[in-house]
Amino acid sequence: MRVLYVDLEREWRGGQSQAWLTLRGLRDRGHEVLLLAAQDSPLAKRVAETGIGVHAVPRLGLRVWAAGALRNLIAKNQFELVHLNEPHALTAAWLAGAHKQVPLLLSRRIGFPLQKNFVSQARYRAVKRFVANSVDVAQSLIRSGIAAERISIVNEGVEISVLPTTQERKSARQHWSFQENDFVFGCVSVFVPEKGQRHLIEALPAVRTAHPEARLLLAGNGTCRAELEALAKKLGQAEAVLFPGFVNNVPRVYAALDAFAFPSEFEGLGTALQAAMAAGLPCISTSRGALAEVVDHERTALIAEPTGKEFAAAMLRLLGDGELRRRLGDAGRREVKERFSADLMVANTIRVYEEVLKKK
Repeated sequence: MRVLYVDLEREWRGGQSQAWLTLRGLRDRGHEVLLLAAQDSPLAKRVAETGIGVHAVPRLGLRVWAAGALRNLIAKNQFELVHLNEPHALTAAWLAGAHKQVPLLLSRRIGFPLQKNFVSQARYRAVKRFVANSVDVAQSLIRSGIAAERISIVNEGVEISVLPTTQERKSARQHWSFQENDFVFGCVSVFVPEKGQRHLIEALPAVRTAHPEARLLLAGNGTCRAELEALAKKLGQAEAVLFPGFVNNVPRVYAALDAFAFPSEFEGLGTALQAAMAAGLPCISTSRGALAEVVDHERTALIAEPTGKEFAAAMLRLLGDGELRRRLGDAGRREVKERFSADLMVANTIRVYEEVLKKK
């Protein structure tokens, strides 16, 4: 197949991770792929480093430039379909009239209702197939009026890496300046209100009263960072919370942790949580959004409501029970291998492509 993949986001988030894995997987399976992306975006740089073709467009007037590029690329390269990875890409494709030339597929990762204004509805009508990352997101599309036959579910996936060696774990903890007896909880996520990192900071006073060795690593960046740092200081936990900012080497974060805590108040599926489970870490998660499709309480993770009190109770359970940590870590890793691997995600994406092309 010849696939044009479009992602115009300027930042790196879960959707861009999925794009990167998908493009690599398609290329490795012998398909021809090209990425249309914003100039100098993290995704464009990472994809180019793998040797996959990237057509970059200027950031100023991004969607207009992308629309023109889409028209030219489709005309010159005879792509069989276009996979749009986020809403800006859909706008550009609609402006280009790309749906009149090739089938458009749109990835959908959030359960918010679709907008009802005329332009939005016109854009959505141009989509041949919505690729929802969860049952929860698929149901939200149906509630917004999208016919079920226009929706396919492809769970997002993560790479299943070899577990870190003792030396690799020691090196990772030294990198973040953790002591040997520190018990480190961690979370990797963008700093926006709905991700709920404040609940972990609010949990720390109760947790550290019983276990002074508890520490918290919050990897990521975003609009709430200053607020979170101020909260840690206000609660007297500034020395216990590490804010390293955006981290390129995420596996090194996971290697340094003893447990992963994911207090999201709304989530499409949660690839950061999946990656932590794949790394064999015992996890605490909410069941908001589609997270209930990922974790099973007491079997693959502990589930808590997104409050400081509930997360404190779950964190204390993990701190005090080594057998529970081992059991959850093993079961979580097995679950991701069986249901949420990147290989399975790519295979299911190809299946959707083939279905769309067959109907065409």
